[in-house]
Amino acid sequence: MFQGIPNWLIFTIGFIAQFFFTARTLLQWFLSEKAKKVSSPTSYWIFSVIGSWTMFFYGVLRNDFSIILGQLISYYIYLWNLNAKGVWKKLHAILKAVLLLTPVAAVILLLKDAGSFLSKFLNNAEIPLWMVIYGSAGQIIFTLRFIYQWAYSEKKHESVLPAGFWMISLFGSAVIISYGIFRKDPVLILGQSFGFIAYTRNLMIWYSSKKKTNAEKQ
Repeated sequence: MFQGIPNWLIFTIGFIAQFFFTARTLLQWFLSEKAKKVSSPTSYWIFSVIGSWTMFFYGVLRNDFSIILGQLISYYIYLWNLNAKGVWKKLHAILKAVLLLTPVAAVILLLKDAGSFLSKFLNNAEIPLWMVIYGSAGQIIFTLRFIYQWAYSEKKHESVLPAGFWMISLFGSAVIISYGIFRKDPVLILGQSFGFIAYTRNLMIWYSSKKKTNAEKQ
């Protein structure tokens, strides 16, 4: 379906996606340092939607099932957070429809020939099955952080980024970095390596903020 697309263009799409993911993390980190507590800015979720939308198609072009799986699950959680932030209701109906249906339409197109899909993604000669499973496990773990964040935010009735989110991020990121090394994928390696540092720092900020809050209560 996507034969003939040069590698430089495919990797460019991947790096564009990582740019938005890096930008969201960098801005969130900066705002958290400034507030001296972990924050969940609206920009984080806007950049997440754009980055995920782009990364999904990068996964399709790379014939990488694990990337697609991770993005498809987390994408709609990003939209939920936009709604929790009050942004979703301000969007035009056409844009809402595009955001909601584009990933679904892409998956339907991809699954039009189920046999070809399985052959290309699960029996890819360039990616051993064990590596597909390993990479998918990393993406699932990494995605669990947003499922956890969503459940936690639902309970709190606001969009927040709790400590558990950063702990899961660290573990999932480590798996994805090692997968990226196996795959010789610079997009995954560079993107996750930077994130690993930011996740660690957010945990440090969270514990420092908690310690300060507990001290004030005494």
